[in-house]
Amino acid sequence: MTRPLTLITGVSRDKGIGAAIARKLAESGHDLYLTHWSPFDGTDGVGAEPDFITGFVDELRASGARVEHEAYDLASGNEEGLLDRVEATLGVPSRLINNATYERHVNESTFTTETLRTHYLVNNEGTLGLTFAFIKRYKRAGLKDGRILFMVSGGPDANNLAYIATKGALIAITPALANGVGRYGMSVNALDPGPTDSGWIDETLRGHLVPFFPHGRVGTPEDTAHFVAFLMGPDGVWVNGQHLHVDGGFTGR
Repeated sequence: MTRPLTLITGVSRDKGIGAAIARKLAESGHDLYLTHWSPFDGTDGVGAEPDFITGFVDELRASGARVEHEAYDLASGNEEGLLDRVEATLGVPSRLINNATYERHVNESTFTTETLRTHYLVNNEGTLGLTFAFIKRYKRAGLKDGRILFMVSGGPDANNLAYIATKGALIAITPALANGVGRYGMSVNALDPGPTDSGWIDETLRGHLVPFFPHGRVGTPEDTAHFVAFLMGPDGVWVNGQHLHVDGGFTGR
């Protein structure tokens, strides 16, 4: 059986959701092309891990997966170049997981159009530019079993306005895009994992969040990865055009 080739953006940290998804998919029989962008993690994220990716790729290859990677800025507008490199090393991908994101807290007092534009370049223009370039190549290659996944967020967090606004655009386009590409055997979904302990939750915040989770714990990257593996597998094809809350029943929205 042919191993699916999956492109995952934003795999930059060992405890991140992207890394957990990559581990699970490698175990599940996928070949992987990973992008990462440590400059964001170092300046705006929860800390860069510049030495992470080499050892991580070796770990994934040990499971039998073919794996390649590159540093890629989603705001660069070079989607065709990225996909050229994916094809040259591994082939045409049939699955795209849009995990990379830009996020900076702003509220009604600190919101500026410049901040919104910075979010837009990554979360919308970069993400959708890559998505439509991926679709074009998938169709050209005559592939018949595809998946597109947008990692999204939402809720009433008044301190995260630009992030929620740009993620909302991905949620909005999901059912329409699923309707448009379904004829090519593609399924398209948006997944909101809720608050996930990927390195940014300290003990004070954890104490605040836990009461909102019916199971009495905060979500982990592995919780998300298990469901993503299902969506990317043969049994996930009929989940299509959905805004999925895979968050353990988080009630704090």
